[in-house]
Amino acid sequence: MIKGTPELIAGRREEIINACERLYKTMSFKEITLKEIGNAVPFSRPTIYNYFQTKEEIFLALYGREYDRWNGDLERILAQNAPLTRHDIADAIARSLEKREQLLKLLAMNNYDMEANSRAELLTEFKASYGRSIENVRAILKKFIPGMTKAEAERFIYVFFPFMFGIYPYTSVTKKQKEAMGAAEVRFTEHTVYTLTYGCIIRLLGA
Repeated sequence: MIKGTPELIAGRREEIINACERLYKTMSFKEITLKEIGNAVPFSRPTIYNYFQTKEEIFLALYGREYDRWNGDLERILAQNAPLTRHDIADAIARSLEKREQLLKLLAMNNYDMEANSRAELLTEFKASYGRSIENVRAILKKFIPGMTKAEAERFIYVFFPFMFGIYPYTSVTKKQKEAMGAAEVRFTEHTVYTLTYGCIIRLLGA
């Protein structure tokens, strides 16, 4: 059992996740180790094991926090009183995602390994944040497109959420990747998170 006040426990947990987030901006998932994360927090590395047993658990917590941040954006869309057209919905969701580069980057990772190497209670916590995002999008559709059938809404959900896994790779192409595609004569058009997401949602909504 972790000792300390709830504030201390929550604070240290956040410090570990924040350290992982900082490292992930300049390092790859494979490069980041518990040792690297331990060197980036203001307490001893063994303390990390009181909160997380694997690197994957820390990344999963970061992943969940990114979903929570996006949920805040989605709930602000949902709270609007003015009517939204299908184009307005596409615009609002696309703008919410263009601010969430970290979430999109995490979505492009191998989630199977991350989830397989995390304890059930932490995986459940993550799934709650993920599930909340689905419910928020479902609620946005129900509120602003009252004529949409349940089947149509479910079709939107189960096309759009898998689509999100591919946004980062198609909008964050490295110089090396561009050179390789050029050498392979692969035609490639650069897109932003906004344009790719907006275009997908517009098509799914038939606007």
